[in-house]
Amino acid sequence: MKILITTDWYRPVINGVVTSVLNLTEQLEKRGHEVKVLTLSRNCHSYKEGNVIYAGSVGMGKIYPQARVKIPVVAREYMEELLAWKPDLIHSQCEFSTFFLAKRIAGELDIPIIHTYHTVYEDYTHYFSPQKAWGRSLVQMMTRKLSDQVDAMIAPSGKIERILEGYRVSCPVNVVPSGIDTEKYRRRIDDGSREALRERYGIKKEEIVFVYVGRMAKEKNIEELLWYQKSVQKNIKLVLVGDGPYRTTLEEKAKEYQVTDSVIFTGMVSPDEVARYYQIGALFVSASQGMTYDEALAGGVPLLCRKDDCLKEVVTEGKNGWQYEKESMYLECIQKWKEFSEDEKRRMRNTAVRTADQFSKESFAKRVEKVYLAVLEERKRRNVYAA
Repeated sequence: MKILITTDWYRPVINGVVTSVLNLTEQLEKRGHEVKVLTLSRNCHSYKEGNVIYAGSVGMGKIYPQARVKIPVVAREYMEELLAWKPDLIHSQCEFSTFFLAKRIAGELDIPIIHTYHTVYEDYTHYFSPQKAWGRSLVQMMTRKLSDQVDAMIAPSGKIERILEGYRVSCPVNVVPSGIDTEKYRRRIDDGSREALRERYGIKKEEIVFVYVGRMAKEKNIEELLWYQKSVQKNIKLVLVGDGPYRTTLEEKAKEYQVTDSVIFTGMVSPDEVARYYQIGALFVSASQGMTYDEALAGGVPLLCRKDDCLKEVVTEGKNGWQYEKESMYLECIQKWKEFSEDEKRRMRNTAVRTADQFSKESFAKRVEKVYLAVLEERKRRNVYAA
């Protein structure tokens, strides 16, 4: 197949959408498909690099950090090149700028669009609406309209599938967890490298590390972890790996809560280094959702995360992690972990690794390919019936 992937987000930005696109592109090509990517450039110029076409765009960071929108005119030669290439289908990853380009191409070529609904926009209404209820209604309306324009949607979790059903979308929805490079995160670092990394941040041998990896934004609810840190025992360090627009506020909160001695902000870490940071953690802690759950599990790090529907198929209580709903439960889970024998902790780490197998990028691409084939078959059936 010839597959065009459209996405507003792409390198050098680092987020879940970009990771998903990169892994999917790589694996689809390995499976013999021809793939091109249409994305936004980081400036107003359109250009091409390899199989990636960058459409000129301008920054809209005041609406959402690092957000960009395409300029009204995209270089005609690149659009004509994509039309001449004649993809069999388009896989859209974002609902905004590049989706309009996807619609234009699909309309001219009469090909289907499959759309992955990555983002639960209800969690982001604070960026564009002062009233959450109004923002939620707007999200529902926009999502239903989107579903009318695509042949199928992919939901990265059962939770998102249920949300889309609640919105009463008009197209079929397929659950396909986003894939990660499980081998990258599974690769163990030796004890010496682990201790050297701990020493870099002044973490003593007897201290336990809880690690969070991800973007520091308001919707990630990291402030909750800082608040809970007030109540954990003094020999536990909370290591926050990453950066983002909310970091300064979080650093101020750490001072306000008087936990600066037990909280470490590493700042941005190279993607090649991230896997090593997971492995200094006894537990991976999070108060929001994201692909970092899967990465932590692949690295053999059990989870301690706020309860969420997206974890129903992921966390087996006491086997590969725990879910909490309030501070007392968070603290109880920590105590359970501390009371485990070394054998019990090792079994938990091994179970975490096995859990991550369902999120491999190879499995991801196979399942997405099945969605493509089903959509193409349905389009063919409809065309025959219409004729």
